[in-house]
Amino acid sequence: MDMLWNGWGDPARATPLPDTVSGLLRDLLGVAPRGAAALPLEEIGVPTSPLDATVRRALEGAVGDRPDRVRTDAETRLRHTRGKSTPDLLRMRAGDTADTPAAVVLPDDHDQVLAVLAACVRHRLALVPFGGGTSVVGGLAPEGGSAAGGFVALDLRHMNRLLDLDEVSRTATLQPGLRAPEAEALLAERGYTLGHFPQSYEWATIGGFAATRSSGQASAGYGRFDEMVLGLTLATPEGTLDTGRAPRSAAGPDLRQLVLGSEGAFGVITSVTVRVRPLPRVRRYEGWRFASFDAGAAALRRLAQDGPRPTVLRLSDETETLIGLAQPDAIGASLERQDAGCLAVVGFEGTEEDTAHRREGAAAVLGACGGTFAGEEPGERWAHGRYSAPYLRDSLLDAGALAETLETATYWSRVPALYTAVRDALTGTLTEAGTPPLVMCHISHVYENGASLYFTVVSAQGEDAVAHWTRAKHAANEAILAAGGTITHHHGVGTDHRDWYVREAGPLGVRALDAVKRSLDPAGVLSPGVLLPGNGPRTSAHPHP
Repeated sequence: MDMLWNGWGDPARATPLPDTVSGLLRDLLGVAPRGAAALPLEEIGVPTSPLDATVRRALEGAVGDRPDRVRTDAETRLRHTRGKSTPDLLRMRAGDTADTPAAVVLPDDHDQVLAVLAACVRHRLALVPFGGGTSVVGGLAPEGGSAAGGFVALDLRHMNRLLDLDEVSRTATLQPGLRAPEAEALLAERGYTLGHFPQSYEWATIGGFAATRSSGQASAGYGRFDEMVLGLTLATPEGTLDTGRAPRSAAGPDLRQLVLGSEGAFGVITSVTVRVRPLPRVRRYEGWRFASFDAGAAALRRLAQDGPRPTVLRLSDETETLIGLAQPDAIGASLERQDAGCLAVVGFEGTEEDTAHRREGAAAVLGACGGTFAGEEPGERWAHGRYSAPYLRDSLLDAGALAETLETATYWSRVPALYTAVRDALTGTLTEAGTPPLVMCHISHVYENGASLYFTVVSAQGEDAVAHWTRAKHAANEAILAAGGTITHHHGVGTDHRDWYVREAGPLGVRALDAVKRSLDPAGVLSPGVLLPGNGPRTSAHPHP
C-alpha cells in the first residue's frame, strides 16, 4: 500500500479535530477555514515525462529488461514527488508538481542498482533513492531535478527481504526496502526485535533509517539506529563499498560512519546488518508529572547519567502537556481538565525481573527529583497513539492551520538556553507576521551527555503558508546554531538543512565530505543538492577535487 499522496499514511486513519482544539485554533490563533479544498489527485496536471526513449531502454535493461519496472505514468511519478514535510504537503495540495521525477525505477537486487547507476552516469541523469517516502527535510527533491532530463526515483520496495539471521551473534542482515513493521514481523517469528520505533515506523524503511541516522522512541533502551548498525553494503557509480567485518575494529576510520547519515548522496544502501535483541516479555508505560520543564529535564538527566535507564523516556513542556500532544489519541482532553505542569512518559521493556528492578529504581529517582506518579494510563495512551501525530497534522492543515515540527540536540548544560532561543525565534517571527503561534516542545531522546528537543508549531497559515513557514524555520535554524545546538538530531539534512549543516561542519569538513562525494560519485548523479551543495550531473567527471 502506498501512502496518501498529499498527506500522511493511510487515508482511512484520518483523525478529526476535537471541538476543544477547533475552538483553540479559532479563538487563540485566529485560524480561518480554508478558502479552497485541496485538489484531488485526478485533477493534478503532471507534465509528460521528459525521459528520452534511449534512456528508458537503458534503464529497462538495467532492471532485467522489465518495462514494468520503469514507470513513467503520472500517478506513480506523482506519488514519488517530494516527502512529507508541511511545505511538501502544501505544495502537493496546491497542485505544484515541479519536483516530479521523470521516471520511477524498481530494482530487485544490488547488481541491478549498480546497473541503474551506470545507466544514469552514462546518460547524465540524476537519481534519488526512495524508501518509504517519509523525508521531512527535502531529501527527495534534488536540486536541478526539473532540468531537461529530470531525475529518477529509485524505489527499493522490491528489495525487502531478511537475508540472514545469526542467532549466535544476534545479528540480522536486511534489505533496504523492507518497511519497519515487516522487518519486525520477520524478526518476531524467530523471537527477536530491532527495538526501533520512530514516529514514521509504519511507513519508513530499513535503508532510510540508516541513511538518515534515525532515532526511535525507545532509544533510551535500544539506542539509535546508527548504534545498531554493524555493517552496510553501498552501491555507488564507482562500484561496491562493503563495511563492517566485525562489531568493532581499530582498522582505520570506520567507513560505516561515512554511509550512515549520507542520505543517498554517496551511494545506495543495498543491505544493512544490525544487532537484534530478544523480544521483551514485558512492556509497561506510565506517566509522571513535574511542576516545570526544568525540573523534569533535571530528572531525565539523572536517569540518563546515573540510571537505571528506562527503555522509553520523554518529557513534554507545559504547553504540550496542556494541549495533550503527549498523548495524540487524547488531544484536547487536558484543555477541559486544565492539567498543570509537565508530563513525562516512562516505559520499560524486557524480562519481568529486569523491568521490575529498573521501574522501582527509576521511580525512586523521579520521586526524589520532585516527580509525582500519574499512573499507567498516560503512558499506555501514549503507546496506543504514538504514531498518530502525523495524521493530526493533516487534520490541522485541512482546518486551515499551519502545523510543522523541527528538532535539534545539545549538551545538558545548554538545553535550557537552546529551548528558550528556538521557542523565542519561532514565536517572535510568526507573531511579527501577524500569526501568533502555539509552540510546544518535548525531550524525546536522552544521552549521558545531552538530549534532543523536538518542537511542534501551530499557527494560522498567512497569505503564503510555505513562505510564512520558511521565514520562521530560518529564524529557528539560526537560533539553533547560535545556541550551540546541532541543526538536526534525527530528521536529517536533506536540502532544507543543508546550508546550516555546511556552517556546522565548517569549510574543511565540507571539503572532506566533497572529496568523498567525488570519489564515490564523480559524475554527481546521486541526490544533487542533498546533504552537500550540488546542482546535478557534471558534464565531465573528475574523481578527485
